[in-house]
Amino acid sequence: MMFNLTLYFVIVNIFINIMTVSVTTNYLNDRTTMVHLFEWKWNDIANECEKFLGPMGYAGVQVSPIQENVIIDSRPWYERYQPISYLWQTRSGNKEEFQSMVFRCNNVGVRIYVDIVLNHMSADHINAIGTGGSRANPSTRHYPMVPYNQTHFHSICQVNDFQNIENVRNCELLGLHDLDQSQEYVREKIIEVLNKLIETGVAGFRIDAAKHMWPEDLAIIYSRIKNLNVLHRFAPNSRPFIFQEVIDYGGEIVSKYQYNKLGAVTEFRYGREISNSLRGRNLLKWFINWGEAWGLLPSTDALVFIDNHDTQRTLGDIPLTYKTSKLYKMAVAFMLAHPYGYPRVMSSFSFNSFEDGPPCDSYHNIISVSINGDKSCDNGWVCEHRWRQIYNMVGFRNFVGSTNLAGTYCDLISGEAINKTCTGKSINVDTHGKAYIEILNNELDGVLALRGDVKVA
Repeated sequence: MMFNLTLYFVIVNIFINIMTVSVTTNYLNDRTTMVHLFEWKWNDIANECEKFLGPMGYAGVQVSPIQENVIIDSRPWYERYQPISYLWQTRSGNKEEFQSMVFRCNNVGVRIYVDIVLNHMSADHINAIGTGGSRANPSTRHYPMVPYNQTHFHSICQVNDFQNIENVRNCELLGLHDLDQSQEYVREKIIEVLNKLIETGVAGFRIDAAKHMWPEDLAIIYSRIKNLNVLHRFAPNSRPFIFQEVIDYGGEIVSKYQYNKLGAVTEFRYGREISNSLRGRNLLKWFINWGEAWGLLPSTDALVFIDNHDTQRTLGDIPLTYKTSKLYKMAVAFMLAHPYGYPRVMSSFSFNSFEDGPPCDSYHNIISVSINGDKSCDNGWVCEHRWRQIYNMVGFRNFVGSTNLAGTYCDLISGEAINKTCTGKSINVDTHGKAYIEILNNELDGVLALRGDVKVA
């Protein structure tokens, strides 16, 4: 028995090593930054791609889960992470609207990355009904629209010991019924939905709760995902960009290094450390060796962010969010100016409590984003990606190189260049590539950014 178990792990390790991937984002060559349009409707995302994201140089969009989810009376944001079937029907829209969005965004050079839930189905809900009208009986693990039954799930137990790898990966996270991805039937159902999305033209996936699935099972699933669809302007033999949610602050049995051979991994320590530093808890001079020396993943394996939809609802003041706008803009500016990792910008809706869902009408239909004359959003949408200090830094990251150029440049944070005039600060760079820069403590913005093509002299 011990020999068989040892042989099994040897085979698994060999397979994972074979499956080691070269991470490619599938962005257009001149683009670098993804935005998470959290809980946006598909039609609104398509419009945003055409009117703003494409023209401003954004590379891609992470969209909310596409799978039909269970309806919870209060309509919290997290109901999107409780699938009841694999139908493409949510409050964001239907299958046809999703397909149209992917086509329209690809057409303007903005790639789509789907937040996909593979670890589990919904928790128990009495008379469970989904956003597409599907019914299920979660308490008996019966999801007829897939279909799944109780034989397709791990045994009933709750994740409560993060030093026990079996508990973390085989038990139910927050009561969400845990699928057994070692079963071929379950794998086939998962692979089917992933490949249908690839055919539609998506460029990759965020794997929700990857930490709670076995890497060897994920390796098999990833290996059977099709190449990207060349009809959507992807190069032949392109592989999907996979970034896996692995929350790892250290000290637990599951590590991000158990997953980075399979694809990119969400580097949660990144936003925490930058937030701590800008709050004065770390000295800024320590950033001289920012990256792996801080215990972060290799740059080519790391999907980085200041906050996301989970962490911005964390109790306490970590990380920085839109609610501390000056420091938050500084943090995002640093992220977009530093070459480490694959950056993702958060685009939120306003919330006051942990459970708050997206802006909606009296029938719980999501309200469309409205755009003001100054490019900002209304109707309860924050739209950090439309803040001048952030979208100009996206352009900065796309453009910036290593060559020093003499001239007078417009600061992209405090203003813009209009008719060869700076509406904000201007900075003179001499022939040696040197400039005098002053940022006062009481200024609205705590950073500035210069770009080679935005100069007036």
